[in-house]
Order: sequence, then C-alpha cells, then structure tokens
Amino acid sequence: MKQVNQHIGSRIRNFRRMKKLTIQQLADLIHKSRATVSKYETGEITLDIETLYDISSALDVDFNQLTDYRPPKQENAVQVADYSGKSPFFHADKLYFYFYDGRYNRLKDGIIDIHRNVFEDGCYDASLSIRSVTPTGRVSEVYYTGKVLYSDMLIRFSFVNQYNKLEEDLLYIFNPLELRDFTEGLLCGISSADLMPCAFKCIVTLTPQEASEELKKQLLFTPKEIRRWQKMNMLVVDNHG
Repeated sequence: MKQVNQHIGSRIRNFRRMKKLTIQQLADLIHKSRATVSKYETGEITLDIETLYDISSALDVDFNQLTDYRPPKQENAVQVADYSGKSPFFHADKLYFYFYDGRYNRLKDGIIDIHRNVFEDGCYDASLSIRSVTPTGRVSEVYYTGKVLYSDMLIRFSFVNQYNKLEEDLLYIFNPLELRDFTEGLLCGISSADLMPCAFKCIVTLTPQEASEELKKQLLFTPKEIRRWQKMNMLVVDNHG
C-alpha cells in the first residue's frame, strides 16, 4: 500500500505544479489543511475515493491519471534491461516534453513518466500528459498511455490517447552522443482535431524548462529547413548532438 500511496502522491504533486498551484491553494480548493495535503503528496496518508475525486476535479485531470499505479509482475521480476554505460535518457524515469503547435500558435509541454516496474518484450510502460492553454486562458490536458523501446541511437515511444483509442502518436528521440540534458525528436501521428497527418519537431529534457522565446525558436522550422525538405519530399529532424 505504501508504494501505491507514494505513486498517487507524486502524481498529485506533479499535476499541482503543472497548474502552478501551491499546496495551500490546493488545500483550499478541496477544503483540507495544508499539512494534510502535504502528507497526501508524500504518501503518508491513504486517500479515500471521494477525496481523490475532489483532487482530480481541483487539478482538472482525469481520476485515472492519479491512480494509474501498476504493480510489478512477479514473473518478470528478474527481467531487467541493462543500460549501463548509456546516456541519462536511458535511465530517466521522468522526461519533459515540448513542441510548438502552429495551428493554435501555442507552445505545448508535457511530462513523460516511464514505469520501470514492468518490463515486457523489451519495453517499459510509459505515460504522457500534454498540457496546453486555450485562448481564454483555460489549461487543458490530454493523457496518453503506451510503451517505450530503447536502441543504441534512438528511443521510441508509442502512445494512445486515453479518450480516443484511434489517436496513436509515435515519438522518436535521439540518444545524445555527448552528456547533455536535452535532445531533439519528432512527434508524428494522425491529428484527431483535423483528421490530417501531422509531425512536430520536439525537444525532450531531463529537467523542466521555462517557456521562452528561445525555446520557441528552437522548435520552429526554418525556411532553410523547409526548402531542404521540399527537395527531398520528406520531413527530417537532424541530430545536432
């Protein structure tokens, strides 16, 4: 039960920070004390169903996003991937994800959680939450579940939208060739918003990044890149590492 409490607590803390709420502000929204909410986040208190629903409503997330704990499978307990000598991206349990959506003129960010308690067919379970801000200022979030597969040069994530199972996204990121805390990649799939193939340049980091014009600039396609891709009739994202 302790592991479940700690997992739920970490999810509450992550989503609270994404909404830029303090512990006191969340406590006020659910009519609890600051000390109680702090203990929720550290896993010291087991939450009841009603309180979990209150918290999910206050954070504007789906109930399942707080309770997506997956216990280790005993038959796979001895099966562990060996990533010794690999870059930090092979060992990270949490990654931070950024891309610029030109359809809405919005920089979008998300968090990738890698669940290393289950290892099957060379893959770990993974989840992705993508946050965006609407023109009216409302924060919305889309939640995906899937798998992550590692190779020497690439890390591949395959995600399915929890609300629309037909929406599947593939995210490929480069394994950096030197020690650094960011890497580039490509997010591609079929957009459920306009039913068209789409692909976005993205940046994945080991630590959270502040939204800035510099970050936006890194995510925009340059005229030179577009001219090059037109000649090849294909979309390419280079590994500058």
